[in-house]
Amino acid sequence: VQLQASGGGLVQAGGSLRLSCAASGNINSINGMGWYRQAPGKQRELVAIITAGGKARYADSMKGRFTISRDNAKNTVYLQRNNLKPEDTAVYYCTAWNNEYSYWGQGTQVTVSS
Repeated sequence: VQLQASGGGLVQAGGSLRLSCAASGNINSINGMGWYRQAPGKQRELVAIITAGGKARYADSMKGRFTISRDNAKNTVYLQRNNLKPEDTAVYYCTAWNNEYSYWGQGTQVTVSS
């Protein structure tokens, strides 16, 4: 499974962003996909995951702030964030997993200016 993340960039506080992660390869084996993020000097943390059946789960600190969705026809998962804040600045990583492995994308940088 290969993951290609996109959609990061420099955004002003209060703006919106939608990240995309396209999966390719053995996609039929994927049980779920999700997003993590890693801010400078901090550990990588979970943002949200979504199962193959479309059930979404959010980290408690991310509830109400992010929306994860997926388009099965495009093998793509999205992460939407409105009202961005400087503390959302981080590298956002896409992940996918099956019964054997976890896979990671290359990460996309999101920088929110105040």
